[in-house]
Amino acid sequence: MKLSSDQIQQLYSFTQQHYVEYYDLQTELVDHLANSIEEQWDENPKRSLEEALQMEFKKFGIFGFSDIVEQRQKAMNKKYNTLIWKHFKEFFMLPRIIATALVFVLIYNIASITKYQEVFVFGLISIFMLSVFINLIISHNKLKAKFVATQKKWLFEDVIYRCGSVMAFVQLPLQFLIRIGGMSESDKMTPLYLALFSLITGLLFIIAYIIQFVIPSKASEYLKQTYPEYDLVL
Repeated sequence: MKLSSDQIQQLYSFTQQHYVEYYDLQTELVDHLANSIEEQWDENPKRSLEEALQMEFKKFGIFGFSDIVEQRQKAMNKKYNTLIWKHFKEFFMLPRIIATALVFVLIYNIASITKYQEVFVFGLISIFMLSVFINLIISHNKLKAKFVATQKKWLFEDVIYRCGSVMAFVQLPLQFLIRIGGMSESDKMTPLYLALFSLITGLLFIIAYIIQFVIPSKASEYLKQTYPEYDLVL
């Protein structure tokens, strides 16, 4: 005995009611629930859909679908971090490594000759943080508009446009702010500190560029690889 289209939609509604907001996870769970319910009906055709559904749902434990959602989120974040690393390595291969080295040298030279090192460092950190926050706002609005149009959310798409765990990177430049806050007017950054600052700042800007421009520009390609049905349901 097979579930009807209306009954399948009931299963989708059930997953939504139990806090599964992403269409790809809903589909995965609906497939599992439908197969299990049909197996139950093969044994007992008189069992109602609601009864069979509740029996299957109990197998997920007291936390329901939350464990599966958490596992999938971890998997998609890991996939996203792999993409960042993949594109990051490209900046240290010819010909990009030349431009990358020039960025580091430029930051170092400007920081070493300016009389206002604190202002320069603070300015770079502020640009980095501001660009991240602006991008998050733009991405949030873009995802919201797309959801209104399609009524579907995809987990990996959400990870891409919300920049995964990018907020963790913000903690690094904040350490420089703490360092600068303790400097007196007569303090000058040592060559080692300048080199370290130039390196970390350059790396942060590369990562920011990757997560804000490179990966989103290829988002459709990556989403189709992850979800073969992505184009079909939009």
